[in-house]
Amino acid sequence: MQVTGQGITVFCSASTAVAPAYLETARALGTAIAEAGGVVIYGGAHVGCMGSVADAALAAGGRVVGVIPTLLVEKEVAHTGLTELIVVDTMHQRKAIMSERAAAYVVLPGGFGTFEELFEVITWKQLGMHNRPIILVNVAGYYDAILAQVALGIAELVIKPEYGQLFIAVENVVDAMSVLAAAPEPELPIETWF
Repeated sequence: MQVTGQGITVFCSASTAVAPAYLETARALGTAIAEAGGVVIYGGAHVGCMGSVADAALAAGGRVVGVIPTLLVEKEVAHTGLTELIVVDTMHQRKAIMSERAAAYVVLPGGFGTFEELFEVITWKQLGMHNRPIILVNVAGYYDAILAQVALGIAELVIKPEYGQLFIAVENVVDAMSVLAAAPEPELPIETWF
């Protein structure tokens, strides 16, 4: 996939208490997307990994689009220095716009919101609603437990083995950008999702 001009949706934490390695990875990703000519699409906050990915992309001359619900604007976490800030009423609208503008998804460490976003786009891909790359950046083993749970689901036959290919786990930003460059991923046959 040619990243230039493409929206790369990034899901990640807004926590201000995250490990420095997570913030460093967010900055590296923002820089890499901008240098490749991509557009960062993200949740619109100025704090945590969200703020780091946005600030780094902007500093590298990139374009950044934030999508944030009014509730979070009112809590004063909206990033006001973006290329574009879209304020919506609900979290559902936020995710819909972030997905509409996505050519690919990159997932960094995050909490419940990030987990929910990750599993939603995986489920949409399973159902044939999109065929965009989903890249999980497993910084310092953060997602090891989720990867183990997916492997258990496959072993227990509640997840089809081929659905283990719906996303790709990598350890760093360099590998994530390599996956993006090699996309599109091969389409999986989706006769039935169950």
